[in-house]
Amino acid sequence: MSQASDPLQTVRPAPGAGRLARLRARLLNPRTVILLPPYVWLLLFFLAPFAIVLKLSISEAAIAMPPYLPIFEWAEGLIPKFTGTLYNFTFLFTDDLYIVAYLNSIKIAAISTFVCLLIGYPMAYGIARAPGAWRNALLMLVILPFWTSFLIRVYAWIGILKNNGILNNLLISLGIIDQPIQMLHNDFSVYVGIVYSYLPFMILPLYANLAKMDESLLEAAADLGCRPWKAFWSVTLPLSLPGIVAGSMLVFIPAVGEFVIPELLGGPDTLMIGRILWNEFFHNRDWPVASAVAIAMLIFLVIPIVIFQHYQNKDAEAQK
Repeated sequence: MSQASDPLQTVRPAPGAGRLARLRARLLNPRTVILLPPYVWLLLFFLAPFAIVLKLSISEAAIAMPPYLPIFEWAEGLIPKFTGTLYNFTFLFTDDLYIVAYLNSIKIAAISTFVCLLIGYPMAYGIARAPGAWRNALLMLVILPFWTSFLIRVYAWIGILKNNGILNNLLISLGIIDQPIQMLHNDFSVYVGIVYSYLPFMILPLYANLAKMDESLLEAAADLGCRPWKAFWSVTLPLSLPGIVAGSMLVFIPAVGEFVIPELLGGPDTLMIGRILWNEFFHNRDWPVASAVAIAMLIFLVIPIVIFQHYQNKDAEAQK
């Protein structure tokens, strides 16, 4: 009997059919289906814009539309010639304006984050320890400012802090001061605006962490003779460190690149990298330098986060 007519002959799959089947099984895996949308979102709205900004940062400025030169030139042949440059990044370290702006942004963001922590921790602790019937109402009060436009809320502080504003008039009417205090268009007004705007971002992660804390640990500490303050420093505060870190990052990262608050509430001496970025893009029309400023700021913020996440994962694995 020939091989062609043998009904018991094994039919071998076509080359590559096994790989296609495995690939199809992976793509149709529920876990893959769930994880795919976030990766697509990051690709479209993070990696693609980042690639565009990175391309602009290594190009040269030009008086044209768009105001930059291409980074590849097609000469004779099929291989393009790379014409990009790293001058824009080296320029940032040679001009004191950008260094001062970066350092001042870090200082303002760090102090604002610390003040948010000092104000937000007691508020989050109070909400977490409040009766269950009151928690939703208190959380609503924290979230309520988000129902109003961010720009309007910042503008409102101009009417509060200006020389003939609500706060100065109140202090004069109470006899505390004789003449208005300059509270607007300086660093003080910038701190007030940032703390007010980003305080909910500190409170909510802290509340989420404190609300799920096991209160029996505090009861055990009290049974062992630990005083309330000592129990707070020994038990509550260490267990709430993940919430502190999460809230601090949610405040610090956007505060470093803040533009609206320094522009409206700050004075001419309030130098932050967000204002420099805006001026380079729209006033000087130097898109390559502005893109280099944005890339440098992103690298500065991402690297510490990645390092912190790495050590957090190592600590979590060590505790298992």
